[in-house]
Amino acid sequence: MKLYGYWRSSAAYRVRIALNLKQLSAEQVSVHLVNNGGEQHSPAYHQLNPQHLVPTLVDDGTEGQFNLSQSLAIIEYLEEKYPKEALLPSNIEHRAIVRGMAQAIACEIHPLDNLRVLQYLVKDMGVSDADKMRWYQHWITVGFTALEAQLSQYSGRFCFGDTPSLADICLVPQVYNAKRFNVPLDAFPNIVRINNACNQLAAFADAAPEQQHDAS
Repeated sequence: MKLYGYWRSSAAYRVRIALNLKQLSAEQVSVHLVNNGGEQHSPAYHQLNPQHLVPTLVDDGTEGQFNLSQSLAIIEYLEEKYPKEALLPSNIEHRAIVRGMAQAIACEIHPLDNLRVLQYLVKDMGVSDADKMRWYQHWITVGFTALEAQLSQYSGRFCFGDTPSLADICLVPQVYNAKRFNVPLDAFPNIVRINNACNQLAAFADAAPEQQHDAS
């Protein structure tokens, strides 16, 4: 199993956490998103992932080797193939709630603040660095405000109860980004508390960007 990613990629970060929680190993292959115009745009990587995004998981399937993109799809695949150390609750309603929290981060917050969106704002639309920062902080704040309310209802030590789940896997990389871009977090005590609890676990700490072989 190989995981093509980038140390600062939130999506790759999610998959690294999931692998660690399930005690699975994967060869880490770096795809630098900035150097040489972005290695994700190279012809070789295009063959693996026509979306020009990371991560990409390469694994041996029932019909031979295959490539899988999109972090949530990769994590759900790992969950089904390796059910030990489950990342979703056993109760169907609870699974839906956890998936909803995860998607609120991965599908609503993260895409608006992704690297290619920020690059387009600056390079193609002429947005200033200050306005780019306002854009970034705005969308994280909007998303975190809604998530904080959900966590007030469902969280225990982690996003849903006292076991790390798919929601926590998505939350921690987003908090990392929020801190990197100086988003105030005082209004989100549950988010801060859960992020701290997660990062006390080796599975999360070892997946952190600065711990990766391609960190620079």
